[in-house]
Amino acid sequence: MQQRPDSRGPLEGLRVVELGGIGPVPLCGMVLSDLGAEVVRVDRPSEAGADPLVPTLHRGRRSVAIDLKTPQGADLTLRLADRADALIEGFRPGVAERLGLGPETCLVRNERLVYGRMTGWGQNGPLAQEAGHDIDYVAVAGALGAIGPANGDPVVPLNLVADMGGGGMLLALGVCAGVLHARATGEGQVVDAAMTDGTALQLAGTYGLLARGLWEDRRGANLLDGAAPFYRAYRCADGGHVAVGCLEPQFYAAFLDVLGLDADPLFADQHDRSSWPAMGERLEEVFEARPRDAWVAVFAGRDACVAPVLGLAEAALHPHNAARGTYVVDEAGAIQPGVAPRFLATPSPAPTPASTVGADTDHVLRELGIDDAGLAELRERGVVG
Repeated sequence: MQQRPDSRGPLEGLRVVELGGIGPVPLCGMVLSDLGAEVVRVDRPSEAGADPLVPTLHRGRRSVAIDLKTPQGADLTLRLADRADALIEGFRPGVAERLGLGPETCLVRNERLVYGRMTGWGQNGPLAQEAGHDIDYVAVAGALGAIGPANGDPVVPLNLVADMGGGGMLLALGVCAGVLHARATGEGQVVDAAMTDGTALQLAGTYGLLARGLWEDRRGANLLDGAAPFYRAYRCADGGHVAVGCLEPQFYAAFLDVLGLDADPLFADQHDRSSWPAMGERLEEVFEARPRDAWVAVFAGRDACVAPVLGLAEAALHPHNAARGTYVVDEAGAIQPGVAPRFLATPSPAPTPASTVGADTDHVLRELGIDDAGLAELRERGVVG
């Protein structure tokens, strides 16, 4: 496969307007930008000159500071959307309409526009206007109640499940699908990406097991929720942990062989659930005998599905991640994830650092035909920063 030496990524030529927000919308903008899209972020003038709170999530795109609450600011944003393939926003339902920036207004002006809407609860439903955060969405979607020990409280999975996976990633997929539709038909559309829906989507496999009677609707009782002794984490002598995931029989056999437990009758039947508690207790004793990295060395190359549980800083230094560039260190010395996924024919270059808020206001608005006098007037009125 021939690689294009000048590639900006597979989404080169895609224009996106991102109405500034937190969490999932910036992640969507980051992913689209990483893959080559030209993304312009519309931020608040009151924050002009400031660094974004989470610079990694804001990398790779230009920032304009526009007050969306003013008629002139709304008009400027509509003009940006006129030239775009997609617009993404994360307001509560109805807010964009009150600003004069709703999808009906935008699609009348640009009928090919894909209007991506990111909310927690969705555009309709009894909770649509309620406040919430990731923990609330994963709770109502059913994911939070399934994560944690059998006799303990639910464990919060950071903000990965709703905000990032069920939110930002799903919105990015929706935008790409919408753009494909628009380019094939000439018709734009609205993408309603709700974090509750995205969380539910990620539970497809779990609900499939539940339907077949292979999953119990309670924490710490199932194959993949920490109940199985061969699919959980174990504490080591130094307080570190290893993750064990030897689900398949050949990996389970290799695991027992490394530990010298292959002849122990307790481990003879991998899927005898009545033996799982005793198996887990025995393995806890075994792993507490050595430090984490000693176990990693013992299991190296044995195909037993055992890995060290790494901290954030450690993960960036792991030889596999370092070899692939899974994490990179930016100019300020901060760790951030590299671009993913990877494309052989149209590879993405390393992303550029996040712009300060409003750093590109003049340049972007000049592209709309606004001259220096017009920019000065907009600043005097507080429309732009």
